[in-house]
Amino acid sequence: MSDISRRILTFLLFFAAVTFPCVVIYQAASSYQLLPQSSPILIDPSIFIANVTNNISYLATEEVSLERVLKDAAMDDGTVILTTLNEAWAAPDSIFDLFLESFRIGDHTRRLLNHLVIIALDGKAYTRCLAVHTHCFALTTEGLDFSKEAYFMSPHYLKMMWRRIDFLRSVLEMGYNFVFTDADIMWFRDPFPRFYSEADFQIACDSFWGNSYDLNNRPNGGFNYVKSNNQTIEFYKFWYSSRETHPGYHDQDVLNMIKHDPRIAEIGLTMRFLNTAYFGGLCEPSRNLNRVCTMHANCCYGLDSKLHDLRIMLEDWRKYMALPFPYKKLSFSSWRVPQKCSLASLRHYSSPPKDVHNEKEE
Repeated sequence: MSDISRRILTFLLFFAAVTFPCVVIYQAASSYQLLPQSSPILIDPSIFIANVTNNISYLATEEVSLERVLKDAAMDDGTVILTTLNEAWAAPDSIFDLFLESFRIGDHTRRLLNHLVIIALDGKAYTRCLAVHTHCFALTTEGLDFSKEAYFMSPHYLKMMWRRIDFLRSVLEMGYNFVFTDADIMWFRDPFPRFYSEADFQIACDSFWGNSYDLNNRPNGGFNYVKSNNQTIEFYKFWYSSRETHPGYHDQDVLNMIKHDPRIAEIGLTMRFLNTAYFGGLCEPSRNLNRVCTMHANCCYGLDSKLHDLRIMLEDWRKYMALPFPYKKLSFSSWRVPQKCSLASLRHYSSPPKDVHNEKEE
């Protein structure tokens, strides 16, 4: 039982000790006026204790259930792959189906589905997950409905993004490493060989400037690999608390603001930025299909636009995979996207030099 559960149990037992005698006295007084003295009203203490126990069980259910799901999905080193899903993206033939399809047709990615946990933000998304996937967890937030499409930078969107950061902190506290991936990221190759072994926190970029240590890289919160340790737990607490220092901004913008903060060095966090040559997106596509691991439908506004370009992206990958091996190495293939996704409307910074992608960083 967690510390929170113990504190709740202590409070409820104290409450029961004080309340139960008062209830008995009140009922006895009422019965004296309304009923013959030979017909007293008796209260079974086991009923009250059962209610207390049920409340404790209810409060602990989410923690226990998450622990079970994570344990079932974890790799040998305690790493899980996480994504969040709501009703808008979970509908048949929507983002979720394309996301799962990318694992199935990717190069050595199908096996990674065994370690993928879907965090459903509403009932319909959870039901859909249970119908098509093994590892599902229902994450509910009292007073908030995350079922509909959350438009970029709307209040609803901001609440959803910050709820995600707080949840990921809890996963780290439970001792699990994770790769977090947005569901609009297509997995075409196993990314683990491209991760930095010494980094605590590594994150994909909208714009990568050629050096994985360069804090001027523009991070994208939709894809990151995080190890569970004291440094990352404190970092996520700091990141989440910084929403109050920078109100009205989403998690990605706040990360861009705090990445220079001296608090990061105090925590001792090792941060690295992932090369878009391997972890690309519509902001800055991975041009070489022989190197790409993931592609993100970032720099794209609206569900319909994302779906359109993601479907084309999967078609391009299928054509590439169908090529004879020698032709793959020649790398004639290229993405036909973005199409409906507009870069100009979302890009507020200049592109890195064109030769960045030709730099091989190991």
